[in-house]
Amino acid sequence: MPAGRPKKEFNSRDFASLVSLGCDEDEICWFFRDENGKIANKDTLSRWCKREYGLNFDEYRKQNNLMGLKIEVRKNQLALSKTNAAMAIFLGKQYLGQKDNPDESDNTEVLERLTELLTAQAEAAKKEANGGD
Repeated sequence: MPAGRPKKEFNSRDFASLVSLGCDEDEICWFFRDENGKIANKDTLSRWCKREYGLNFDEYRKQNNLMGLKIEVRKNQLALSKTNAAMAIFLGKQYLGQKDNPDESDNTEVLERLTELLTAQAEAAKKEANGGD
């Protein structure tokens, strides 16, 4: 007969989901209450995590680095940008390099070329009005 209590098991899918939502150890222990409402022990959770993933809770959380939460936030921001102009502007600045006040130097070359074209058109129109001289 084995000595001691049976090892506590947690649902690995729920655990991974909670970590990806950014839950800390206290919140996850609260989530995994027993049938009497007793909150799971942090050390028990960490030992289970070590058995399940080869990492204690802090190592697992650090390694996963809240990737699921970041993905979810990004997805929500993109959805919100469809109906919220401020969010669309923010995302444009972050991902597309857009600016509120573009540098004047960005437009100098374009303005010079436009001026040349308009001057050439004006001169051609003037020549045509004067009979081709």
